[in-house]
Amino acid sequence: MAAPTVFSDAYVVAKRNIIKIKRVPDLLVFTTLSPIMFVLLFAFVFGGAIAVPGGTDPAAYREFLMAGIFAQTVIFGATITGAGLAEDVKKGIIDRFRSLPMAPSAVLTGRTISDVANNVLVLIVMSLTGLLVGWAIHSSPAEAALGFLLLLVFAYSVSWIMAWLGMLVPSVEVFNNATFIVIFPLTFVANTFVPLETLPPALQTFAEWNPVSAVTQASRELFGNIPEGVPTPDVWPLQNAELYTLIWSAIFIIVFVPLANYQYRRSTSR
Repeated sequence: MAAPTVFSDAYVVAKRNIIKIKRVPDLLVFTTLSPIMFVLLFAFVFGGAIAVPGGTDPAAYREFLMAGIFAQTVIFGATITGAGLAEDVKKGIIDRFRSLPMAPSAVLTGRTISDVANNVLVLIVMSLTGLLVGWAIHSSPAEAALGFLLLLVFAYSVSWIMAWLGMLVPSVEVFNNATFIVIFPLTFVANTFVPLETLPPALQTFAEWNPVSAVTQASRELFGNIPEGVPTPDVWPLQNAELYTLIWSAIFIIVFVPLANYQYRRSTSR
């Protein structure tokens, strides 16, 4: 099928999903309130208890914190892709899409693109909340924009994993439980909320190679939020955090785009 047709069909599907978010106030409210809650919770409840280089100054921790909150939130935001597809499969909407004269790949492409738009909204809300609690960007506008772009690219690649999983599991409830069990430890056994030096040796090694740590480290560097006195990472993934993030993003897309499209062709209403 011609590329213009694929893009136009994907645009229609993306528009449908964005309109759905707008017409379901509960989804929009929880999508925006959840990141605000995380920022406030970690900034004010744990801010004076977790030490970062420079002491236990809450302001220093907020500088350290925001990149980790950004990374965690966009990854959890990518789960909207899988949950939406699991619901569409269960209700038979995917069967209807397959009966229409449209590009098969447009459904998943449109779905993942619409969730990038949702993540953009979440990042805006979180950034404003972060500014209110004392976070600031200390780098150039171009570097800051690159930091946000890197977060969105990584989240987009993760959304293809979620798309595949969403059409593989029998229900939205199973999808939510399965993704929570995996994503929650991945985002916490990392440098998202605490310095790696505070972790036990085995967990520290895992966290150093965890792609979530890389995207967090890259964001901190690009936002200029590396606290003074933080030692330079001595492992390749964190020394080359931007590149390591892009490598994992490419792996996720190369592996899971074909798998998700294959599962799309096989999925039937449940």
